[in-house]
Amino acid sequence: MKAFFKKYKKPVIIIAVVVVVIIILGALKPSEQELLSHTSPEMQEMIKADENSTRKRVTVTYNSLIVINYASFSTSGANEMSERYIGFLGKVYPADEGPAKVVGQMVNYTYRMLGCGENLMHGAKLTILLTTLTVLFGVLLGTVLALGKISKNKILSKICSGYIFFFRGTPLLIQLFVVYFTVPGIFGFAWRDIFNASDAEAVYKGAFTAAVIAFALNSGAYCAEIVRAAIQSIDKGQFEAAKALGMTYGQTMTRIIIPQSIRRMIPNVSNEFIMVLKDASLVFAISLMDITTISKNIMTSEGSYLVFIPALVIYLVITALFGFIFNKIEKKFSVYE
Repeated sequence: MKAFFKKYKKPVIIIAVVVVVIIILGALKPSEQELLSHTSPEMQEMIKADENSTRKRVTVTYNSLIVINYASFSTSGANEMSERYIGFLGKVYPADEGPAKVVGQMVNYTYRMLGCGENLMHGAKLTILLTTLTVLFGVLLGTVLALGKISKNKILSKICSGYIFFFRGTPLLIQLFVVYFTVPGIFGFAWRDIFNASDAEAVYKGAFTAAVIAFALNSGAYCAEIVRAAIQSIDKGQFEAAKALGMTYGQTMTRIIIPQSIRRMIPNVSNEFIMVLKDASLVFAISLMDITTISKNIMTSEGSYLVFIPALVIYLVITALFGFIFNKIEKKFSVYE
């Protein structure tokens, strides 16, 4: 433990300070009731009246992002009103105009794109889940394809080579359309039917399943080339030595070649992960609620092009986070260690 702290002293201190600051700011953040208390008497009167009425006159939006929160109160009809507030450092600020309005919009957009308060079928959670499952299945499929391609069995080698050529040579978006629209059309089923008909999220879960399949099939082709290159980079003398020791081909691959190849695959698998993360934005074409789809919907409904700024930042943060993780893994399993 002491050795670990000594080695990573600065990063640990920085992380500790950041965590403490976040905790303090989070504790000082005004509550939803405090934001409500700053609304006009007319708005408060209507909100109070709504408590005993089935017909709501006030639309309330409340978004909280750890250290800052945002509340919007709006009415329609003859008495149309709109009030917005942001809470930060124990104070409440009107957010109907100027810089405060922009900050409030950013909090609102970011909250929605992160999928806060929603299940895994929304926002950044969907993007990360789709990317992780895609690369996981892609590596597994790619390993099988790579072994098949370099196999001495010519028929198996041709089949695997043909698969790789097809999925690397056609657009991912078209592959997604084929899996989501064409396949159900040919076999007479709907992806949502896989799930409980009473499930309100059945359509989204079905679309997500189709997206994972399409992305994994595509990623498998690219991962196959990554795995193949890693395996063939191992000195052939090791194959010969294993054969001389009486080891079978399977034993040679599982005990000697593949363990060494894994280290050499990590940088390229990391790049594949980042590419899939960005390609995940294509799921907007089948109406999955990822970061891109949500930002596009916000832009359409509210007419604010500012929404694309937090979208870019979220993608950048996710990419940086996983880039950091893969970099640490790469260093740990470096072939030069």
